Amino acid sequence: MKPHAILTSTLLAASMLTAPALASAAEINVYTTREPALIAPLLEAFTKATGTKVNTVFLKDGLAERVASEGESSPADILMAVDAGNLVDLVDKGVTQPIESSVLTSSIPEQLRDAKGHWFGLSMRARVLYAAKDLDVTAFNYEDLADPKWKGKVCIRSGQHPYNTALIADYIAHYGADETEKWLTGVRANLARKAAGGDRDAAKDILGGICDIGIANSYYVGLMKSGKGGEEQVKWAEAIKVILPTFKNGGTQVNISGAAIAKHSPNKAEAVKLLEYLVSDEAQKIYAEANYEYPVKPGAPTDPIISSFGELKIDSKPLSEIVGHRKQASELVDKVGFDS
Repeated sequence: MKPHAILTSTLLAASMLTAPALASAAEINVYTTREPALIAPLLEAFTKATGTKVNTVFLKDGLAERVASEGESSPADILMAVDAGNLVDLVDKGVTQPIESSVLTSSIPEQLRDAKGHWFGLSMRARVLYAAKDLDVTAFNYEDLADPKWKGKVCIRSGQHPYNTALIADYIAHYGADETEKWLTGVRANLARKAAGGDRDAAKDILGGICDIGIANSYYVGLMKSGKGGEEQVKWAEAIKVILPTFKNGGTQVNISGAAIAKHSPNKAEAVKLLEYLVSDEAQKIYAEANYEYPVKPGAPTDPIISSFGELKIDSKPLSEIVGHRKQASELVDKVGFDS
């Protein structure tokens, strides 16, 4: 046999051997609105444990539209998003499917997952109080934000930001729209400056003496204290203490990062395994360390910076119910001129 014929035969034989192996190698495709760097450690750990490769497609916007346009040929297996409202939107737009998993339902509190199994919370952040470190306050209710004693002392970002519309929607779930409007009017009257900026600006402005208290997400404290935001932000964090506020008839308002199985997932069984892995003790620990988030699984370890805030009592209102009040919350923000 001629040399080139031998080479061709060898390559053909090799391709016949490797093609089935490649075809049978398990892979999962994750479409995510989360920055890939935040979830990379989790996906790498899953691959190491199972041998299943995970591909990620980062979509800053238009996740549902992308999956819908791909239709039945979509390669998406898992859809990841931040904020319960975004997960509910995926369901409403018909791009998810319900699943049954005793691992997920036993690991995730009921209020942090869809009742019909369409989406599941995987990590949490709490809407907490930043207070000047020397301020004489050790406990706080969200209702207190409207107390006139705080006039000119409150800092907060735009009421139209999803972090705040979620809090306002939770207030509506507890007290109704009329009481929420009164409360929101009172909070506006207590603002030290225009509702604007980001959550970390509340700590910055407390250090600067502009305000005494602010409402912001819990994980930002970890990012500031760790130095990941720079030395200047370490100083901001050192100027505050964190209190876990609650509703008088409930707990602390939380939001989630979560995921759903895509409607036409070509690798559904493997995708479910990945979701189940993400609520394991190992994965929940990685979540806590990667971005200073709370684990959704009760008893899973929390980063020391976050655990120093005290025991988190999650509000009992289901996130799916709270999300249903988002539009009303946004309308109330405009009605009381909260951001003006």
